[in-house]
Amino acid sequence: MRRWSLRFAVVLSIAGAALQAARAAVLVNGAGATFPYPIYSKWFDEFHKRNPDVQINYQSIGSGGGIRQVTDGTVDFGASDGPMTDEQLAATKVPILHLPTVLGAVVPTFNLAGVETLRFTPEALAGIFLGKITRWDDAVLAEANPGVKLPAQAIVPVHRSDGSGTTYVFTDYLAKVSPEWAASVGKG
Repeated sequence: MRRWSLRFAVVLSIAGAALQAARAAVLVNGAGATFPYPIYSKWFDEFHKRNPDVQINYQSIGSGGGIRQVTDGTVDFGASDGPMTDEQLAATKVPILHLPTVLGAVVPTFNLAGVETLRFTPEALAGIFLGKITRWDDAVLAEANPGVKLPAQAIVPVHRSDGSGTTYVFTDYLAKVSPEWAASVGKG
């Protein structure tokens, strides 16, 4: 009887260990766009509170980096501010499903002493980033901002140089509002 009890105890211990292993934590890895990271971080934390056996690890490395990692199969999901191209989709190892998750806006910012508000028309934005409008007191900007004292100062455009989804969103807009931008620069 003692042997049987000992064997039964061993079997129960092994079964218990197997059940515990089956309930081991699940790690889901993702990477991509920086723009949605603040809300993703909150969502993933809340999900983990309700599902403690699931940990979601998201690296906000930029849309281009997320697309590369999804394409290489090194993450379970990716995030990008713009959809993957047909070529990118063809290069993946598994089918990709695009799901919109976050809505946001991209706006131009500026730093001019004494100027709090500026209106940027589509023509002005395209002109600035095409290098055709180079000074703050340009006629196109002055016409869009009556009553604003614009300085005779050079405009220094600043933009990201990596595979940024924000850049994609902005250049996609410029391509839609400026035929010259669409023909010479394009989107992305």
